[in-house]
Amino acid sequence: MTLPFLEHMDQLHSDILTMCGIVEENLSAAVTGLKSRSIELAEQLAARDRNVNELDIQIEDECLKILALYHPVANDLRRVATVLKITGELERVGDLAVNISERSASLCEFPDFPLPEALETMCEASLSMLRRSIAAFIELDLAAANEVCAEDDVVDRMNDSLIADLRALMGSTPEAVEPGLHLFSIVRHLERVADHATNISEDVAYLVSGDIVRHHHGREVQA
Repeated sequence: MTLPFLEHMDQLHSDILTMCGIVEENLSAAVTGLKSRSIELAEQLAARDRNVNELDIQIEDECLKILALYHPVANDLRRVATVLKITGELERVGDLAVNISERSASLCEFPDFPLPEALETMCEASLSMLRRSIAAFIELDLAAANEVCAEDDVVDRMNDSLIADLRALMGSTPEAVEPGLHLFSIVRHLERVADHATNISEDVAYLVSGDIVRHHHGREVQA
């Protein structure tokens, strides 16, 4: 390929890494901010998410230009296609980080409403899945991508357990309904983060192996 093509690909790689870093940082801040229930943090993350949205548009534009100008094939084509898909997943995780922080801020009206210990475990699991899916993409690590995919069921079970506990609490304690609904949304957002991390890992599997593994849950891809 020509030098301009390589320069475009280098810029594309740089931009997707920047987006990965911002989204990971925003989600980490949202998870950390659950206990502080800060309105200011929600506003900060909403402002930072605008950078994510701008990168989403910029990267999509770069991908389309590369496809139109250079007609890449084989590995290069897979990389451009993968970046397009991963960018969409990251943009949605960025939105979820904002949603989590907004719901956390709403809980400041209920200072006596306790956060269940299982929520912290779910936060750690979802954030870890996102971080490791991004690392798998950067390092083209198929084994790490497979590990992330395998953990999605674990987070799903955490989600089911927490939702069941919240329903029972809200059913027995009327004053817990409003804060319980905020927490219900946080739990569902965390479950969606894990889903997007799984999708990123499946995209990594496609990039490395050429094998499309979506809708084959639990399937381990071989290089």
